[in-house]
Amino acid sequence: MEWFKLIGILIIVLGFVFKFNTIASVVLAGLVTALVSGISFMEFFTLLGESFINNRIVSIFFLTLPMIGLAESYGLKEQAVKLIQKVKGLSMGGFYTIYLAIRLIAGFFSIRIGGHPQFVRPIVQPMGEAAIKKQIDHDNADEVTLSKDADDKVKSLAAMNENLGNFFGQNTFVGASGVLLIIGILSEQGYNIAPAQIAQASIPIALITLVVGGMYNTLCTRRIIGRKKGEKK
Repeated sequence: MEWFKLIGILIIVLGFVFKFNTIASVVLAGLVTALVSGISFMEFFTLLGESFINNRIVSIFFLTLPMIGLAESYGLKEQAVKLIQKVKGLSMGGFYTIYLAIRLIAGFFSIRIGGHPQFVRPIVQPMGEAAIKKQIDHDNADEVTLSKDADDKVKSLAAMNENLGNFFGQNTFVGASGVLLIIGILSEQGYNIAPAQIAQASIPIALITLVVGGMYNTLCTRRIIGRKKGEKK
């Protein structure tokens, strides 16, 4: 009968397979699990309410979406684009590499400067797009139209640099959760390692990430420009 209490997992899997409403599937799985475990309806909904209240900080994430949408509607994207257009000699690859360096430094000091929906999508990606358009045609950047493949590449590069900076930069901070996780696992295996040692070992990896990421950004920028010039011919 103990195994029967895992029926909630089966309900969630079936919900995903048949594309049912995700929230409904999870709540139903929790309800069925509670009932087969001897928990009443009222006890289940009490637990559900208490869990929501205790973890309400998680729901703050959803508030960022309308806030970003409102900021965009009042010209956030346009101002970011104008800023890039004023900077002379800055390529898309150079801009993304600078952003990667900023993310790595922010990770070193454990500073959270945003994420994909809050920062990359409304600010970083449009600035990268403006930079590549200025490279293609400096005098008529606003009239440059990128192909779907080029546009997708610009977007993916913005997301890539955010991920690289966040992933490889966070462990350079001694108090990062990743560092503490590594310390815990190594301690269980009998290795006495200080957090500073893990952070110190992560710094060369972060520097390598910056170099490799910068080279890839430059290569992708040249490819996009080369293809665009080829289309004009």
